[in-house]
Formats: sequence, structure tokens, C-alpha cells
Amino acid sequence: MSESVTSGARTMTAASAFAGMRSVAPVMFRAGCPDCRERFELTASALRLAIGASSRTTFYSFTCPECGAAVRKPAGERIVELLTGGGVRTLRLHSTV
Repeated sequence: MSESVTSGARTMTAASAFAGMRSVAPVMFRAGCPDCRERFELTASALRLAIGASSRTTFYSFTCPECGAAVRKPAGERIVELLTGGGVRTLRLHSTV
């Protein structure tokens, strides 16, 4: 790493900070279709997460790659954590009250 010392503080260039980094494989999520019963893996870009005011209005959705069915499943706290951590696009639903 190329670091320089200036009045006791270390500085680092962006190039040296990212030197040696490798590309990372995309996160894959396992899912299943309730219509055709197929099991498969999806990338984060194939999923959508909607976070509502309650557990009934918080869900994730995707299109089954096998049969084309629109699938919507409830998402508890742990699922929300995993999906957001894996880069799934999130929509926050607001109450109309």
C-alpha cells in the first residue's frame, strides 16, 4: 500500500485502497413458485421488496422464471434484513392516514 505520512496523519489514495480487490459474485436468493412448484435461484435484481406499516403490508415479489407467474410472499424482519443486505430494491409504502 502506498501511504504517505503528513504531520502524523496517514493518507491513502483511492487507487491504493482498492488495489488487489477482486470482483464479487452476485448474491443469489433461493425461491420457489407456489403455482408450478419449481425451485430456483434469483439475483437481487429479480426481486422487489415492499416495506409497509405492518407485517401484513411487508412482502417481496418476483416473476417465476419457469411459468411466468407473479409471486408475492410475506417478508418478516429476518427476510427484510437478508434482502436489503443482498441489494434487493426496496419500496417503502406510506400510510394514507
